[in-house]
Amino acid sequence: MKTLILTIILISSYSIGFAQNQINTRIPLLGEVAPSFEAESTKGNIKFPEDYFNKWRIILSHPGSFTPVCTSELIEFAEIQEELKRLKTELIVISTDGLNSNLQWIKSMEEMTYRGLNTKKIDFPIISDLGFEISRNYGMQQLQSNSTKNIRGVFIIDPENKIRLISFYPTEIGRNTNEILRALIALQESDKQNVLVPANWVTGEDLMLPPPANQDEFERMKRRQTVSQYYLDWYMWFQRN
Repeated sequence: MKTLILTIILISSYSIGFAQNQINTRIPLLGEVAPSFEAESTKGNIKFPEDYFNKWRIILSHPGSFTPVCTSELIEFAEIQEELKRLKTELIVISTDGLNSNLQWIKSMEEMTYRGLNTKKIDFPIISDLGFEISRNYGMQQLQSNSTKNIRGVFIIDPENKIRLISFYPTEIGRNTNEILRALIALQESDKQNVLVPANWVTGEDLMLPPPANQDEFERMKRRQTVSQYYLDWYMWFQRN
């Protein structure tokens, strides 16, 4: 009997631990609070989210330093870092290598000419995630794995520390900085104006209005329609920009 009870306790403990590990290693969902962390970076110690109060944040993760596709991405992000600052957005890069390796990586990039671009000084921090704690909290690595192949996530996080966009790219394909910038601007416009953003939208184009819930609401919207609003069908409303 004692053996049976002990077996049940052990199985229960394992099940609880396994469930907790599953929670700790899953990808956070849109709208959830971004996991916090404290880590060493090329810009000193960083406490997230405390150090980014009232700012939008982009977390960009990499398998490690000196990887060619990731290098091309960071050079391109260096080109838009001033635009990100204008949008009150901070870029945070996660790398699974150590601080010295990341510092040498920055030095290499800043001395490189890529696609005719003389790399600007890289002002954003590269965080050392040697123990994979951050990567696992953001669901980018399995608990029992030491592979860094899938640590290729992008998380756009708003000033309330809520995750607003998630994307993953394979190691073979570089991310599109223009699309990440477009998505950030679209999220900010949506929040500011309470509007929706149509496919392939770029700054300056018309935005969409939240649709009416039913025919009666559609008729009310028609009566209140302004010169800056138009619709293609009862559920497809636009706002001229």
